[in-house]
Amino acid sequence: MKKLHVKKGDTVKVISGNSKGKTGLVLELIPAKNRAVVEGVNVITKHVKPSATNPEGGIKKTEAAVHISNLMLIDPATGKATRTGRKLDDKGKLQRYSKKTGEIINNG
Repeated sequence: MKKLHVKKGDTVKVISGNSKGKTGLVLELIPAKNRAVVEGVNVITKHVKPSATNPEGGIKKTEAAVHISNLMLIDPATGKATRTGRKLDDKGKLQRYSKKTGEIINNG
Protein backbone atom coordinates (compact mmCIF):
# COMPACT_ATOMS: atom_id res chain seq x y z
CA MET A 1 0.00 0.00 0.00
CA LYS A 2 1.21 3.47 -0.88
CA LYS A 3 2.14 5.91 1.92
CA LEU A 4 0.18 9.16 1.81
CA HIS A 5 0.97 12.49 3.47
CA VAL A 6 -2.50 12.65 5.06
CA LYS A 7 -4.31 10.20 7.30
CA LYS A 8 -7.88 9.71 8.45
CA GLY A 9 -8.63 12.21 11.23
CA ASP A 10 -6.11 14.84 10.04
CA THR A 11 -7.13 18.46 9.61
CA VAL A 12 -6.27 19.59 6.08
CA LYS A 13 -6.50 22.71 3.93
CA VAL A 14 -7.52 22.68 0.26
CA ILE A 15 -4.84 24.46 -1.79
CA SER A 16 -6.48 24.34 -5.24
CA GLY A 17 -9.77 23.70 -6.97
CA ASN A 18 -13.32 24.96 -6.38
CA SER A 19 -13.03 24.55 -2.60
CA LYS A 20 -9.68 26.40 -2.36
CA GLY A 21 -8.99 27.81 1.11
CA LYS A 22 -11.45 25.58 2.98
CA THR A 23 -10.31 23.40 5.86
CA GLY A 24 -11.80 20.21 7.21
CA LEU A 25 -11.27 16.81 8.76
CA VAL A 26 -10.32 13.81 6.59
CA LEU A 27 -13.25 11.38 6.85
CA GLU A 28 -12.09 8.70 4.42
CA LEU A 29 -9.05 7.86 2.29
CA ILE A 30 -9.11 6.09 -1.07
CA PRO A 31 -5.42 5.16 -1.63
CA ALA A 32 -6.10 3.30 -4.88
CA LYS A 33 -7.31 6.54 -6.50
CA ASN A 34 -5.13 8.97 -4.46
CA ARG A 35 -8.26 10.66 -3.14
CA ALA A 36 -9.68 11.71 0.22
CA VAL A 37 -13.14 12.69 1.45
CA VAL A 38 -12.92 15.87 3.54
CA GLU A 39 -15.69 17.17 5.81
CA GLY A 40 -17.46 20.22 4.30
CA VAL A 41 -15.30 20.27 1.15
CA ASN A 42 -16.41 19.53 -2.44
CA VAL A 43 -20.08 19.20 -1.42
CA ILE A 44 -22.30 17.81 -4.18
CA THR A 45 -26.07 17.34 -4.44
CA LYS A 46 -27.20 13.79 -5.09
CA HIS A 47 -30.72 12.83 -6.18
CA VAL A 48 -31.87 9.86 -4.11
CA LYS A 49 -34.53 7.58 -5.56
CA PRO A 50 -37.32 6.50 -3.16
CA SER A 51 -36.81 3.01 -1.74
CA ALA A 52 -38.05 0.83 1.11
CA THR A 53 -35.47 2.25 3.51
CA ASN A 54 -35.94 5.84 2.27
CA PRO A 55 -39.58 6.18 1.09
CA GLU A 56 -39.32 9.97 0.63
CA GLY A 57 -36.27 10.06 -1.64
CA GLY A 58 -35.23 13.64 -2.44
CA ILE A 59 -32.01 15.60 -2.78
CA LYS A 60 -29.11 14.80 -0.46
CA LYS A 61 -25.90 16.82 0.01
CA THR A 62 -22.71 14.75 0.39
CA GLU A 63 -18.97 15.30 0.22
CA ALA A 64 -17.21 14.02 -2.88
CA ALA A 65 -13.58 12.87 -2.93
CA VAL A 66 -10.75 15.35 -3.54
CA HIS A 67 -7.34 14.46 -4.99
CA ILE A 68 -4.74 14.39 -2.21
CA SER A 69 -2.36 16.59 -4.21
CA ASN A 70 -4.86 19.40 -3.59
CA LEU A 71 -4.65 18.91 0.20
CA MET A 72 -2.10 20.23 2.67
CA LEU A 73 -1.84 19.11 6.29
CA ILE A 74 -2.48 21.71 9.00
CA ASP A 75 0.26 21.68 11.64
CA PRO A 76 -1.43 21.15 15.05
CA ALA A 77 1.23 23.27 16.79
CA THR A 78 0.97 26.42 14.63
CA GLY A 79 -2.39 26.00 12.89
CA LYS A 80 -0.84 26.73 9.48
CA ALA A 81 -0.53 24.50 6.42
CA THR A 82 2.74 22.59 6.14
CA ARG A 83 4.46 20.00 4.03
CA THR A 84 5.27 16.73 5.74
CA GLY A 85 8.29 14.46 5.83
CA ARG A 86 9.16 11.18 7.53
CA LYS A 87 12.02 10.49 9.91
CA LEU A 88 12.96 7.76 12.36
CA ASP A 89 12.26 8.39 16.04
CA ASP A 90 14.20 7.00 19.04
CA LYS A 91 12.49 3.60 18.81
CA GLY A 92 13.26 3.17 15.10
CA LYS A 93 9.70 3.90 13.97
CA LEU A 94 8.92 6.22 11.05
CA GLN A 95 7.09 9.36 12.21
CA ARG A 96 5.58 12.21 10.21
CA TYR A 97 7.02 15.63 10.92
CA SER A 98 6.25 19.20 9.90
CA LYS A 99 8.78 20.61 7.43
CA LYS A 100 7.94 24.13 8.65
CA THR A 101 8.60 23.62 12.36
CA GLY A 102 10.45 20.27 12.42
CA GLU A 103 8.11 18.92 15.11
CA ILE A 104 6.71 15.38 14.99
CA ILE A 105 3.00 15.19 14.15
CA ASN A 106 1.14 12.77 16.41
CA ASN A 107 -1.18 10.41 14.55
CA GLY A 108 -4.81 10.69 15.51
